[in-house]
Amino acid sequence: MTPSPHPADFPTALAYWRKLRRLTKKALAEAMGFDPSYISHVESGRYPASEEFARLAEQKLSSTGELWRSWQSAPHARPTPAGDGELFVDLDHAELRYHKGTYTAFMRRRVVNGGNEPVTRYLARISVDRYPGQPELSNELYRNHPLTWERLNLTATCDGEPMTWVAKHDRDSFKEVWLSFENQNSMFPLYPGQSASLEYSYVVGSDQWGQWFQRAIRLPTRAVSVELRFPASLEPGVWGTETSTTAAAVPLRSAIRRREDDGEVIFSWHTNDPPIGARYRLEWRWRGNPDRDIDAFPALRTASDRMRAAGIAQEGEEILARPAKPFRLPEQAQQAEEVVDQLHRAVQRVRDHHHFGKGMGLAAPQIGVDHAAAIVLPPDPDAATVLLLNPVIINESGQTDSQYEGCLSFFDVRGLVPRSRRIEVEHTKPDGSTTITVFTDALARLVAHEVDHLHGVTYKDRMAEGVSPIPVEEYRGTGKSWSYDQGTAQTPPMEESQKLPSSRIQRSPCRADDVVGFAPVDRRLT
Repeated sequence: MTPSPHPADFPTALAYWRKLRRLTKKALAEAMGFDPSYISHVESGRYPASEEFARLAEQKLSSTGELWRSWQSAPHARPTPAGDGELFVDLDHAELRYHKGTYTAFMRRRVVNGGNEPVTRYLARISVDRYPGQPELSNELYRNHPLTWERLNLTATCDGEPMTWVAKHDRDSFKEVWLSFENQNSMFPLYPGQSASLEYSYVVGSDQWGQWFQRAIRLPTRAVSVELRFPASLEPGVWGTETSTTAAAVPLRSAIRRREDDGEVIFSWHTNDPPIGARYRLEWRWRGNPDRDIDAFPALRTASDRMRAAGIAQEGEEILARPAKPFRLPEQAQQAEEVVDQLHRAVQRVRDHHHFGKGMGLAAPQIGVDHAAAIVLPPDPDAATVLLLNPVIINESGQTDSQYEGCLSFFDVRGLVPRSRRIEVEHTKPDGSTTITVFTDALARLVAHEVDHLHGVTYKDRMAEGVSPIPVEEYRGTGKSWSYDQGTAQTPPMEESQKLPSSRIQRSPCRADDVVGFAPVDRRLT
């Protein structure tokens, strides 16, 4: 090959020079720091190249000015207004699972910035309609029982990094939210030519979700796929339609595939290169019993309903108001191990209903077991679970702060609770020996909450006089970590008589804002 005597359009020139240099799309992408799919889209002419991409391509491939002139002569070379850039979607995948009266939606997007400005946010939409085709029934339902952010339990990540979000529209049955490419620790804007995997999820009860699921194409998209997962016992049947800005609803042009796996029926569907404005709607019914409506399942209307369904004892039950029985260790080590296993199974059930951005804990009395055992999952998802047997707080700092807490045993409210920022907890190991562990800040709050449960105390007993819990709908900290001023959790030097032998205090590497010196423990006791 020899250089083209006349500048071609940019996609053609790019392919020409890439082949001339004997580079694959993957090799060129690695050399330029771009995603290979972006190069494929540019060469196919599906999406315009960014200015940064064109300059790098000229440097890496041509050095004659041909690529740069080709890009400058294209209509897209004109400067674009500053803002959120221009996104296109390489892959749009949605999963919807139904389980015991609750729908959980998982959305995955592989997005690429094809514009000239950094992208700083992504718009997500959530819309429900319990009675499609009967607006008067739906309007009445959502007036009386509006869709709430708390119940949706929206979470989002970008390449695994948590994303903050801000509501754009908050209506009874419709939400719009900006997912921001940032969190409290950092910013990670999507720069021109870069790609990222966005994932977000939310939950809606069957009392608010109708038997349909729709995908609307609002950005240039290469591929769309949907997966529906239903219990096989319901004998579900699924069908679908598609509409566009110029055509009425018609059957889906590609088939819905069906398979069974571990008690579930899984329906999957996909299409390539959907047009902007297209809407793909999947609907279903339970064929096992046509007269059985999903309202026959218990409606999980409140957060406490969901915790009760997960097997968590609720406020008013006597076991929550009395001290738990301590284990005799090591004689009862096997019994303690069985209780810990029960706690971990219960945690998994609870997580089906709620995401815990602040970490979480669970005490044995909350699952109806009258023994002094608790587990705590730290805010850092990579940190080990904390196991507590027969725990007692033996010392705490005078440095306190007040944060809102939730309790699985009355999850419809949140309460402002003052607690010490540093505590020392004596607890027993399965072999019968005792140890003392130091916890600070968020982990200190979580541990203190669970130790209270084992002594028949709830956070309501710790609230300041005259302060009452607030409805969860009024709480604005869902899914966010507690914040602390760094370096202020230190306590004044203790008197020598108060100091603990250093050999009894367990210490291990850990994030300074979570804990100082807590000992990671395995799930099993042995």
